[in-house]
Amino acid sequence: MRRILGGATVVALLLGAAPAAAARPDVRSTEGLSWLARHLGRQALPERDGWAAEGAGTTGGSAATPDRTRVVRSRAELVAALGGDNASNATDATPKLIYVDGAIDGFEGPDGTTLSCADLADPGYRLDAYLAAYDPAVWGRVAPAGPVEEARVRSVTNQTRQTQINVGPNTTVVGLPGARLTGFTLMIDRAPNVIVRNLTFADARDCFPAWSPTDGEAGNWNSQYDQISVRRSEHVWVDHNSFTDGDNPDSAQPVYFGRPYQVHDGSLDVTHTASLVTASWNRFTGRDKLMLIGSSNTVGPDVGRLKVTLHHNLFDGVLQRLPRVRFGQVDVHNNHYRLGGDGFQYALGVGVQSAIHAENNFFTLDPTVDPADLLYDWGGTALTERGSWVRQGGVPARPVDLLAAYNASHDPDLAADAGWTPTLRRGPVLPAPLVPLLVDPLAGADRLPL
Repeated sequence: MRRILGGATVVALLLGAAPAAAARPDVRSTEGLSWLARHLGRQALPERDGWAAEGAGTTGGSAATPDRTRVVRSRAELVAALGGDNASNATDATPKLIYVDGAIDGFEGPDGTTLSCADLADPGYRLDAYLAAYDPAVWGRVAPAGPVEEARVRSVTNQTRQTQINVGPNTTVVGLPGARLTGFTLMIDRAPNVIVRNLTFADARDCFPAWSPTDGEAGNWNSQYDQISVRRSEHVWVDHNSFTDGDNPDSAQPVYFGRPYQVHDGSLDVTHTASLVTASWNRFTGRDKLMLIGSSNTVGPDVGRLKVTLHHNLFDGVLQRLPRVRFGQVDVHNNHYRLGGDGFQYALGVGVQSAIHAENNFFTLDPTVDPADLLYDWGGTALTERGSWVRQGGVPARPVDLLAAYNASHDPDLAADAGWTPTLRRGPVLPAPLVPLLVDPLAGADRLPL
């Protein structure tokens, strides 16, 4: 008798995994995990799946022994599973496999209570004192300095110790159904071979944003904490995660000194000579700054680095840096962009010596968004862009040459050849009209059949 496949089984087969069990047992220890959870935890990046598959590929913590395979339900347990001491965990290269069960708050104190920003503030820092001291009408347009700024910096140090969780080499962190990390930065710094899958990252807020009076024409508030930060690392796979500001969006923040008080930074930044990163099947929702690839315009160690692949991601109601690239060879294919609304700025940022190869991406745009503004020139000279489709308003989707549209409306022109052709792709690139049909239901956390 022919067996009919259920929906979860179909999804599992599409994602290269085995069918899920009928029900997930109660997780009390790693012995209670389903077979499929164990399989996904040990799964390495498939061959040819983007830049992170180059050379030896990315295996994360797939070789973890039973004593380094943990299920964690609190900040303290997460730190312990990563090695035991957040200050030194970044150097723990022992293979480790960590399952996150439930919601964990980065502001969780040692006794389990939730700390506030006031709890982390240096005694010399108060926001009202900061605003009074550095009001441009009084202070001028020079960088803040003096006791209140020094107290803010000490406050940032306090928060960094609390909410920035350091991940060492040879690590896999995978979420069980409903897993959520709120108020965290996962810092992957000098830590090669890391996998992060099936987690929702929410509200990595900065309690102590800095006023930068010379940032732009009117100055800006800048925050420090990304949801995932990849620095000086290679072979990192970020897959099937969701990134959001939760119930604390930047749009709800107050305005100080005439500028929005920004408490969030990036979702997934790849900087400081990092390279060989694949970001696949992620969902980015309702955020402002998303993905910075390359940390400065200074020609130096980043040259020849910052090689990143972005495929089958959903960028939904987000405003800029989708991504913004400096120097790197960045392969952007088969992503779905749903863009528009107040504050939208651009999708692909073409920065200094960047080499973006954008192919068969689909853009669903509000009527207010001009396709010519999906690209932004941050000092770059060229990109390869082909196969893009746009659906806008009630008009049927159509192919659009985004580079030609940009060049017709902006000067100077961007050249049409980024100078390289991607070769590390797991399968054929889908025609752009098929992208929303596959990406929308399958991208993000809790789409894997655990």
